[in-house]
Amino acid sequence: MLSQILIVLALGSVTALATGLGALPFIFISNVREQTVARLNAVAGGLMLGASFQLILEGSSYGPWQTIVGAAVGVAVILFGEQWLEARPPRSARLSRQMLLLVSVMTLHSFSEGIAVGVAFGGGEKLAGMITAAIAVHNIPEGLAISAVMRPKGASVLTCAAWSIFSSLPQPLMAVPAFLFVDTVRPLLPYGLGFAAGAMVFMVFFELMPEAYAKTSAESVGLLVSVTLASMILLQQFL
Repeated sequence: MLSQILIVLALGSVTALATGLGALPFIFISNVREQTVARLNAVAGGLMLGASFQLILEGSSYGPWQTIVGAAVGVAVILFGEQWLEARPPRSARLSRQMLLLVSVMTLHSFSEGIAVGVAFGGGEKLAGMITAAIAVHNIPEGLAISAVMRPKGASVLTCAAWSIFSSLPQPLMAVPAFLFVDTVRPLLPYGLGFAAGAMVFMVFFELMPEAYAKTSAESVGLLVSVTLASMILLQQFL
């Protein structure tokens, strides 16, 4: 049993570390113009919408109505979080409101992915390996999405990578208890997956897209969102 627990912990850690790889392209991006920021927001939006699509599909396989309820709760929580942050006095901290929201959303939905790894391992090592590989590859664009918002606001590549990995830390932390109590947590999985999807969709349409449209042409935003969304969905279908 101990060896299995260590394997599950290792699998969850791999998925978390993979998120940090999303910051690597920004090693080659130094001077970020306003139009570039807008286009990066469009890219992040497309990636997040693609991830949300997959989360809804996965959640629906466990329970469609539970997934819908989870999505509604996710939207409500992010809306409340936005209002709460707007009511706070201006902060001089390095993370802006948008950065905080994005990292928070990604961190919250990582709980569901960690549970998915643990539940999958309960179904056998082969299934767990496939799920881990899929989540790890899926996490790289999530790290890219986080970095696409943080890097233009002055965060270093190392900081972007660190916050990306931080957002996925719930994956190894939740994988082990999910494996140990698979029959208990399985009914909660569609709620968690729906929550993550709803929160990300809300973030895209009410945070990232308005800022993108304000700083560059609608045509370029639409093209980038469409291409990254389609690429994300196709990538996930082949995993």
